[in-house]
Amino acid sequence: MKKTFKIGGTHPKDSKLSSEIAIESFPPVPRVCISMAQHLGAPATPIVAKGDKVVVGQVIGEPAGFISGFVHSSVSGTVADVLPMADLAGNMVPHVVIDVEGDEWDPAIDRTDKIVTESSGTPEQLIAKIKAAGIVGMGGATFPTHVKLAPPKDKKAEYLILNGAECEPFVTADDRIMREKPVQIVIGARIMMRALSVEKCFIAIEENKPAAIAAMTKAAGSYVGIEVLKMKKKYPQGGEKQLIDAITSRQVPSGALPIDTGCVVQNVATALAVYEAVQKNKPLFERVMTVTGNCLQNRKNYKVRIGTPLKDILAAVGGAPVEGNMKYISGGPMMGKAIVNLDATTQKGSSCLLMLTEEETLRKPESNCIRCGKCAEACPMGLEPWLLNKLARVGDRYDDLEQNNIADCIECGCCLYTCPANIPLLDIIRVNKAEVMKIIRARQAK
Repeated sequence: MKKTFKIGGTHPKDSKLSSEIAIESFPPVPRVCISMAQHLGAPATPIVAKGDKVVVGQVIGEPAGFISGFVHSSVSGTVADVLPMADLAGNMVPHVVIDVEGDEWDPAIDRTDKIVTESSGTPEQLIAKIKAAGIVGMGGATFPTHVKLAPPKDKKAEYLILNGAECEPFVTADDRIMREKPVQIVIGARIMMRALSVEKCFIAIEENKPAAIAAMTKAAGSYVGIEVLKMKKKYPQGGEKQLIDAITSRQVPSGALPIDTGCVVQNVATALAVYEAVQKNKPLFERVMTVTGNCLQNRKNYKVRIGTPLKDILAAVGGAPVEGNMKYISGGPMMGKAIVNLDATTQKGSSCLLMLTEEETLRKPESNCIRCGKCAEACPMGLEPWLLNKLARVGDRYDDLEQNNIADCIECGCCLYTCPANIPLLDIIRVNKAEVMKIIRARQAK
């Protein structure tokens, strides 16, 4: 029986146009710009200066707080500058700019294709190695993995859930790594199970990825306690709260965390990065990302080094595929963010570069809410988007918005997708959620 979550959801066309395209290594570029703010939490502190020589895998940024992470060089060469630059969203954040010279790697990194199945170390040692490798959640949230693997002492993990749902339309990066690196992903899962001291791991994959399901099921067959589950194709199946509900029938309470249900959710790409870190001594400095769009003929699944300019990736697939205004999205069309600057560079959370035409992104005229309730039916968090929209438009109703659980919104876009009045519900809720979260943080800091 195919599993799914109980509340809300919708069914956008999956558009997995690049699912049959094997992963290719993106060729080196002359210069990379590596952001120090590519994980949730405080940006890393640069520890290199202009003129320094670096090699692939060398630490160039150190954590600046508890929720922060190490950043490593993805290339070898000379540091050209350390300065604030605009990232994918247009925010000015510190970057280390490196002029590429050759391809010299840290000699500790095992670059062979040999799969290392056995590992050793205590949970603390494994988590320390994962932290040193700069691994973050690669499903989009980029939460530092070492923090997630070390829950508070009063919280006990029972299950590890690997998210291979990849429910976001167009994106196929996880699909490809599950087909091409299934054994490594399973070993990464075993390492995280040991770090968490849990005996059971579920690997959740949507039904529209039969080849990935087959590959992961075969790889998991050699290990006790790991089970591959076929999930119903339903958006947002990959939300961690939705996966927990679908697999364990446990609901994460409002304001609580997944660990409060005894579950830790990690992405399959994160599991692969954990394998490479622990078994191969390889830090997280490259990732697989999809380059796609209905308008693009030369679609790709690239293994790209962090800090590669988006304009170089765009040039490699032939440039803008059509004339006129194009919209570039980092991620998928539902939860992805518009890219304001193609000079910006790839980050650890860069799963997809999606190209959409002006016609595809043109918003229809907004009309009045007809109180049809479709947005509430579709909300996977059980919220009432129509009410949140109404409160937000009145203005200065942050207390009411908080009481109606706006902070629980996962910004999946189901409300906007289903609204027949074309009301920009997600945009309005996202802006007001940010203000409510500021108020909550200020109150907690007192």
